[in-house]
This record gives sequence, structure tokens and C-alpha cells, in this order.
Amino acid sequence: MHIAIIGAGIAGLSCAQELKLAGHRVSVFEKSRGVAGRMCTRKTAEWECDHGAQYFTARDPAFIAQVDRWLAEEAVALWNPTIAIYQDKQWTKPHTELNRYVGTPHMNSAAKSLAASLSIHTEHTVERIEFNEQRWSLSTKEHGALADRFDAVILAIPAPQAQQLLQEMDTPLNVIANSAQMLGCWTMMLNFADKLNVSFDAAFINQGKLSWIANNNSKPQRSGLPTWLVHANSAWSQENIELEPAEAADVLIEAFAELTNARPVNHTIHRWRYASTLNNLDLEFGMDSDKRLGLCGDWLNGGRVEGAWLSGYKLAQQFR
Repeated sequence: MHIAIIGAGIAGLSCAQELKLAGHRVSVFEKSRGVAGRMCTRKTAEWECDHGAQYFTARDPAFIAQVDRWLAEEAVALWNPTIAIYQDKQWTKPHTELNRYVGTPHMNSAAKSLAASLSIHTEHTVERIEFNEQRWSLSTKEHGALADRFDAVILAIPAPQAQQLLQEMDTPLNVIANSAQMLGCWTMMLNFADKLNVSFDAAFINQGKLSWIANNNSKPQRSGLPTWLVHANSAWSQENIELEPAEAADVLIEAFAELTNARPVNHTIHRWRYASTLNNLDLEFGMDSDKRLGLCGDWLNGGRVEGAWLSGYKLAQQFR
């Protein structure tokens, strides 16, 4: 079969790779200029920072095997930060230790490894999918109707984007996409002239407006100006998702300063509209066998990088 996958994040790439191994012809369409979705790194001449997924863990045997392949390729490495927890105005340390992995030399390196042998069409924003005479046709914002017709389509995109493509279609996947409540996240990248005088590399913040802060330079193969990543928590982010970026930046810089007594010499802010899911669906994936139409993504499988990879991997099994 010739299968179209919309979305080149970890779920879409995992699905595409598994389908290709099964002998299918796969075409991946991605609206951005590159692959990886939220496994991304912002890079400038002076600094770099992972501003989406911060690290990932591995528990499922199939994903552990994938991580081992990435380790062998040096596309990922272990990150062993000193972790702190801030709660009830007190700093503590976590009770359990985890193996935390990051992409190397950048967070998107793992995704690039998956994409290396695939047919990826970047800057293709799919705006319409149509099922007619047992085949699928796609139309994109940049290129109009595509010449190829496909035997199956997989949507590896956030639920609200899937809703837009499915809204005029008679499929049970509509119910799944409409049931997901996705939350945004305001993210800050803070640059400093010198290292911060703190006793940790990263911290979970369990009160106030923030949820996570991390010294990006503590990760393997990172370089440039001392740079910290700040994630606002999902509740504050969603409530203030339409704030002007400059307003959100002022609030988050102040929150960071209250925790660290440090203020940046420069900052960059990013708004993730679809970062997490309020309601955990735990469906792994969605499949309409009659139309050969699938859904995959972390929002269907408990969040996290591992959840995204497994969602795509397990959906691909349905086409074997």
C-alpha cells in the first residue's frame, strides 16, 4: 500500500518507519521546515536550548530497543542532572532515580535518525483529505491538490488539527479527536552572562506559575551562553494562552527570579498551543479499518516521547 502520514513528530516517524519495514510505500507530510515536532532545539550563533520535550525515559521493551539503537548511533545520550523539587516553599530531592535521555547533539537528533530513510515532504500543510472510490486524496496550503492518491492516511498531529481534517467525515475517529482536551504551554529560553549560583541542574516546580526549569548547558554536547529553559504550568498557560508574548515573558521572568535570584540578559519566548492533554485517553491509537484511516500521537497514549513513539509503532502493526 501507499500510505500518507500527516505529521513528522515522533509518532508519525515511528509509524512511518515501521510501515516501511513491513514493505509499504510511505509518504510523510509535515507543515514545518523540519521534523521532530516538540523534540526540538532553538539554535542561534550564541546559544541553543531545547524548548519542547526536555528529556525522555524508556520502560516498554520495544521502545528500549529503539533507544538502544539511538545510543549506538550516538543520536541520544544519557543526561544525569542534579534534580530538585520546589513545593510548599521548600526545596527537596526526588526519591527515585531515572535514566533520562536527550537527543545529541540536539534534541531533534533522534527524530532525524528515524527520518533519514523516509520520504519526507516538509512545508506541506495538509488542509483537506478526501476518501473516494477506496482511495485518499490530499490538498495542501502550499501546493494545492497532490497528484498522488493513497491507500491509507494516518494523522499524526494534535487532536485539534485532526478535528479540522475529520470534521466533514463520517468516521468514529471524530469522536476520539473531539474527546481530547489539549492544553498549551508558555516556554521561555533565558540567557545569562554567567553560570547561576544554584545547587541543581533542573527542577520540578510544584507551586506558582512554573512547572519546570532546566540548565540546558548541563545536557551532553550543549554549548553557548549559559541558558535556562522555563516551562509554565499547564493551568496558567491555558488560562493565559492568548496573552501577548511580551506580557507572558514579564510574568515568567519574575517567577524564575523569585526561585533563583537571577535575571537574564536576554530572553526568547515560545507559545506551544498543544503541549499536553487534560484528559488521559490511553487508547494507544485510533483506527477506522473501513476507510484505512488512523490516528496516532502522544495525546492518545499518556503523553511523553515514549507514548508518542509507541502510538505510531502500534498503529503501524494494524497494517501488517
